[in-house]
Amino acid sequence: MFSSSQEEHCAPSKDPVKYGELVVLGYNGSLPNGDRGRRKSRFALYRRTKANGVKPSTVHILNTPQASKAVNCKGQHSISYTLSRNQTVVVEYCHDKDTDMFQIGRSTESPIDFVVTDTIAGGQDGEETPITQSTISRFACRVVCERNPPFTARIYAAGFDSSKNIFLGEKAAKWKNPDGHMDGLTTNGVLVMHPKGGFTEESKPGVWREISVCGDVYTLRETRSAQTPGKLVENENNILLDGSLVDLCGATLLWRTAEGLFHTPTQKHLEALRQEINAARPQCPVGLNTLAFPSMQRSRALSSLEDKQPWVYLACGHVHGYHNWGHRSEHDANTQRECPMCRVVGPYVPLWLGCEAAFYVDTGAPTHAFVPCGHVCSEKSVKYWAEIPLPHGTHAFHAACPFCATQLSLTQGCSKLIFQGPVD
Repeated sequence: MFSSSQEEHCAPSKDPVKYGELVVLGYNGSLPNGDRGRRKSRFALYRRTKANGVKPSTVHILNTPQASKAVNCKGQHSISYTLSRNQTVVVEYCHDKDTDMFQIGRSTESPIDFVVTDTIAGGQDGEETPITQSTISRFACRVVCERNPPFTARIYAAGFDSSKNIFLGEKAAKWKNPDGHMDGLTTNGVLVMHPKGGFTEESKPGVWREISVCGDVYTLRETRSAQTPGKLVENENNILLDGSLVDLCGATLLWRTAEGLFHTPTQKHLEALRQEINAARPQCPVGLNTLAFPSMQRSRALSSLEDKQPWVYLACGHVHGYHNWGHRSEHDANTQRECPMCRVVGPYVPLWLGCEAAFYVDTGAPTHAFVPCGHVCSEKSVKYWAEIPLPHGTHAFHAACPFCATQLSLTQGCSKLIFQGPVD
């Protein structure tokens, strides 16, 4: 489904080394209007034909704007830390033959490899909702991968712009470390969370941290854009692990290593699970008509509900076809519906299979649904995501469905599905 041709701008022709993939939470296999160029829901990082990494070299302490302009115009990568109107520290970066750099951000300018825009919770109905004011930085972060085994990937806040510069202005949080090197944070920050125990069914959520421009790890600021940094966490680093989450304040990315992806279910496997459910001919207990999950391709055209589409009473998990029985609310028809099987009252929603394999922690059958959106995947995957607090706004955290970013119910994050087999 995700051909390597999508990554042609960074993949050489013969068997490229794959470092890993960044997958945007909130999309079920592709963007609502389809993946286009550098703007897509999933980005694979391959070893480049020629190394493009950079590493710090010369440090200049400049006392006039003209002097800093002269340094920045040299055509080399640099990071400028403006301390006052009269003093700027410019750190020049030189070529690093041992690393590849990939840049992520909202900008569509050429230095950005992966264009990311704000994720709208539940906004999958084919129309991309325009964002009035994005909180994602134009040059949000950069991932630097070692070109030789074990191909370690590290994350840093901020990306170099078209002039190969990163500017931290007077108002940005910045400081000089005890060893003398400058560092700082971006306006809304880059947060990272590494799950404890990797990305498996046994994993537990880790602690959210903030990553600095130079890749150091800090505790979170009081609010997302506060000017005072958190405390340095000396025993942690900026290495991305399988299942690490990267939050850019408007979109959250999941990092999957090449090895981790090797253990995820394939599209073929997910399709086989779908066909297995449909082959059992589940029936609607009311209409006695046979239900069937639509194919993966049709599942993505979320605007069209199928006649055989399974629906579920989320409070109890009984699966039905669509019917008009049991309304309990005059305002929103499907928020308060009484299940004909057990009389429990609750939301009544269509079920959709989770098509983005990278979000699965195992290869189990799709037996559980997220509440309240109705996306279906394996029990262990549902329970894993129901425990992960994802950043929301400037200082809130809540669990959300990885397939559509809808906030999960605080009282019931998931529902076990109860299918009725054929009567004959």
